[in-house]
Amino acid sequence: MSSISIPVKANEHPNMRPLNVLRDLSTVADLIELCFSPTIDNDGQRYLSDMRRASRDDSFLSWASRVTETAALPLMGYVWEQDERIIGNASLIPFRDKGKRIYLIANVATHPDYRRRGIGRALTERVMKLARDKNAAAIWLHVRDDNPGAVKLYQDLGFQEVVRRTTWQASPDARLTIPSSNIRIAPRHSRFWSLQQGWMRRLYPQELGWYQSWNLSALRPGLGNWLYLLFIDFNVKQWAAVRGDELLATLTWMPQGGRAESLYAGIRSPEVSREALTSLLIHARRTITYPPSLTLDFPADEMSDAIRAAGFQPRRTLLWMRM
Repeated sequence: MSSISIPVKANEHPNMRPLNVLRDLSTVADLIELCFSPTIDNDGQRYLSDMRRASRDDSFLSWASRVTETAALPLMGYVWEQDERIIGNASLIPFRDKGKRIYLIANVATHPDYRRRGIGRALTERVMKLARDKNAAAIWLHVRDDNPGAVKLYQDLGFQEVVRRTTWQASPDARLTIPSSNIRIAPRHSRFWSLQQGWMRRLYPQELGWYQSWNLSALRPGLGNWLYLLFIDFNVKQWAAVRGDELLATLTWMPQGGRAESLYAGIRSPEVSREALTSLLIHARRTITYPPSLTLDFPADEMSDAIRAAGFQPRRTLLWMRM
């Protein structure tokens, strides 16, 4: 395994100490909420609730000692204490990908009253060193595109942008109508699988597969896969937009039982698939009626007009960056 070279110093500082999961989680959750409250979505609120709930759990010490290297909660990291309170944080969350150890830097936050003093940079450098000491195969982070200061910081530390993705959101609405056209919406046919698979592999890159739940194999046609999905009670719905015999776009709904259900699109090309994608997304809003919202994760700046035409609004655009 090749080592990761970190081009910065990561010296200890008297105000910096390791995260103490027994006493810090609730305070760190408060700090994250303070720093990011304008942009925290439902998933983020549940994440903070999980942190606070864990901090009150009497059995948490035993649990934390067993799962520090596998839990999605921020059980590793560093905090910055000043004036007898925690005013900075950076978490390190472990993942596995094909036997390799990957770390995600998350929750880099500095109290608004203490910003522009280098605290966020110092904490980030320190968790980078921690990941290196744990023989990380890669270090990742994501940052919103509307936070240029943070983007510049991470670039200066050696991170490079890999992909940029926008999350779109809309509510179900059975009253919608699909614009009249010669495009027909039909259940996805098995003969379309080869095309659909190629399209989705481009739109949902496997280099983020360690983090995102893009299980494209669940979409494969065939009796064996159908019986497996039936056994685990996984109800996948797929639609195709066709003109004559030509497949223009596909859309998949893989329900997860959450407040925001995910859609996955495949397109032939931006030039010929715009109207088809709009029609599919409107069809999904008409057909899927029970979750509070539907989300579509898609490459940033691609098919934006077609997605907006279906009533979806951008929730956030993230830059995924890798060391």
